[in-house]
Amino acid sequence: MDPASQAPPLFLCGDVMTGRGIDQILAHPSQPLLHESYVHSALDYVRLAERKAGPIARPAAPDYPWGDALAELASRAARPRIVNLETAITTSDDAWPGKSVHYRMHPRNVDCLQAAGIDCAVLANNHVLDWGRAGLADTLDALDGAQIAHAGAGPDEASAARAALLARPGGGRVVVLAFAMPNAGTPAAWRATAGHSGVNLLDDWSAAAQQRITAQVHQLRRPGDVMVLSIHWGPNWGYHIDPAQRAFARAMVEHAGIDIVHGHSSHHPLGIELHAGKPILYGCGDFINDYEGIGGYDSYRPDLALMAFVSFDGGSADLRLVPLRRSHFRLAYAREVDMAWLQAMFEAQGSALGTRVARSGLHELRLWAA
Repeated sequence: MDPASQAPPLFLCGDVMTGRGIDQILAHPSQPLLHESYVHSALDYVRLAERKAGPIARPAAPDYPWGDALAELASRAARPRIVNLETAITTSDDAWPGKSVHYRMHPRNVDCLQAAGIDCAVLANNHVLDWGRAGLADTLDALDGAQIAHAGAGPDEASAARAALLARPGGGRVVVLAFAMPNAGTPAAWRATAGHSGVNLLDDWSAAAQQRITAQVHQLRRPGDVMVLSIHWGPNWGYHIDPAQRAFARAMVEHAGIDIVHGHSSHHPLGIELHAGKPILYGCGDFINDYEGIGGYDSYRPDLALMAFVSFDGGSADLRLVPLRRSHFRLAYAREVDMAWLQAMFEAQGSALGTRVARSGLHELRLWAA
């Protein structure tokens, strides 16, 4: 039997933004100075959240932001655990010029990631260099010191392109290739080169881009591997999925042999496709952030977060989703009204993507191909 079919599910989620306001409530907050147009202190994000939800006790324990997510991770024995880490882990004050938002978590707060047993931090995104190349170097050092694998950024082009190789319980590996795209706000100047640190940038969805990834997958793949393409793409808001983006994702499954497309950038969950038995998560939505108390996009329900658990049986994926809700900078199980809203959203999106959704447990949704 394929070792992958015997293993517990692997866990994926979207943007884990433990910088700024989240960093301020943890035991070792960074200097709160920000260079934003309207907010000049990270503590202002804490005050906004407290104005909406009530007091947040400080200092918070390292596991505090994860809340009820920890029970789900433990009960399912999910491994490996893969997140898009959308913050620098640094004490650098070298804010990238011209950027309107800069996320930073103090290196001594890296135990927040360890508290959830995170195995792999994807760094190919539009915030990992918010505090300059020194900030990226600090981030890599902090993750290495915490024994958390990473992919998608590095001290040079070869390092940024290198896949993370993660062991699976029961045998086999999860191979994570990570890319960021300009259409998710990643500056072109952040491209890793032979002489400069940076991110693994993917310019477009062209045939050349497909061939680049396909060649890397074929070079790396071994029997029993699960190949994950983690990609930061698209706008923050909206449900439209570009037909070229969808064609690219399907080609990655059909021709490159990708088993999971792990898309992120959108601040809210997007529709999910199951193509040839393989999940394409176009946008996982934010998982941890400090946006509580900031209005303007309430119709998208940006307060909701999504845990994705994927296991394989005979080559086809079994996809289970656990919705959560952020309050007091902490994740809690979604309420019935939240579950119903998400189910309706996935049903509406699934009509175009060919997926169906149903409740499969008290806190769980299951998606399958129609």
